[in-house]
Amino acid sequence: MEMEVDKISNLPGHITDKILSHLSLRDAVRTSVLSRKWRYKWDSLPYLVFDNQSVLVSSPDQTVIKSKLVNIVDHVLLLHSGPIEKFKLSHRDLQGVNDIDRWILFLSRGSLKEFVLEIWKGHRYKLPSSLYCCQNLIHLELFNCLVKPPPTFNGFRSLKSLDLQHITADQDVFEYLISSCLLLERLTLMNFEGFTQLNIHAPNLLFFDVGGVFEDINFGNASHLAIVSIGLYVNAGYDKNPALGNTGNMIKFFAPLPHIQRLEVQSFFLKYLAAGKVPERLPTPCIELNYLSIRINFNDREESLAALCLLRSSPNLQELEMLARPEEQTAVRPVANILEEGSEKCPFNQLRLVKIAGISGGSRELNFINFLLANSPALEMMTVKPASTNGGWELLKELLRFRRASVQAEIIYLDP
Repeated sequence: MEMEVDKISNLPGHITDKILSHLSLRDAVRTSVLSRKWRYKWDSLPYLVFDNQSVLVSSPDQTVIKSKLVNIVDHVLLLHSGPIEKFKLSHRDLQGVNDIDRWILFLSRGSLKEFVLEIWKGHRYKLPSSLYCCQNLIHLELFNCLVKPPPTFNGFRSLKSLDLQHITADQDVFEYLISSCLLLERLTLMNFEGFTQLNIHAPNLLFFDVGGVFEDINFGNASHLAIVSIGLYVNAGYDKNPALGNTGNMIKFFAPLPHIQRLEVQSFFLKYLAAGKVPERLPTPCIELNYLSIRINFNDREESLAALCLLRSSPNLQELEMLARPEEQTAVRPVANILEEGSEKCPFNQLRLVKIAGISGGSRELNFINFLLANSPALEMMTVKPASTNGGWELLKELLRFRRASVQAEIIYLDP
């Protein structure tokens, strides 16, 4: 009977490691009561995660919460006996306390590969210089931090993934941080301050997701980029910028991206692309682009031209999503005339799925839908979801009336 009860103590090491890897830090520590052999198995866990699920601390007094959290982290680090490969600190009740400097200094002396620091309360936390010594880092994730490396910083030589959200950094600091991480493959940048020029020099970059307020974006060396999502959070009136000359942002943006496969144009970024001269087609087509999502104001002529340029320049596009962004703007001339120009010259032979959402049933929106249906011979499904129920029946009747180039095309009306 005793042997039956204590079977868990004789499990192979790789089995116990697998079990512990699926538990939160709190539950992993609690396994120490299972038996004498399990008492200190948790202390060699390579992944330490301190968040609201693994650390349960509740008190109306912020000072008490801080004290308990600091004691827990200190206790775990003191008893830990193995290498720490991942360290995540993301407790929503923890502010940027000085103890974090001490923990980072301790971690920098090991072989840390993943570091996630999310400060949910208080001001920007200034990262200590010891973090920039973690040359084994593969993934770095920062939230609500001040990024200011020391002069001796030469980049993270092993870093492949960088996630920066609600950070502050100087323009030159941001540019050097990106360009000095030569192996960088994934970059996420959200809600940043201190710089407005997004100059991206990352020869191995494959994934780029950015959302915020900026003035310009340039890919100096990012020819391997395949997945891009960009959101510009303000309408900055780029169409009034005389410095663009005859090139325009469309050509400037896409010229360094020959291998783009998925593109999401969020918020007001289409207005940025529409600034300056918009060609009918890009000089070099986006041959590999198969997915395109666009946030568009159908009443804006320049945005409609930019969207058409993208469509005509993507011969292998298979999936298209268009999200209406209604605003009080008037078109210089009817968008219908724009759609009729050269529409038969460039059918969308690979387009199979189209999603239209947020429309109100206006004539310009319907013209665009009609244009897509008439020029997509391989279309299999189009879903249309209006912004409200007003005029839904009339919209449905118009959709059913449109001619379809594809005999198998199915139009699905979705309730708001």
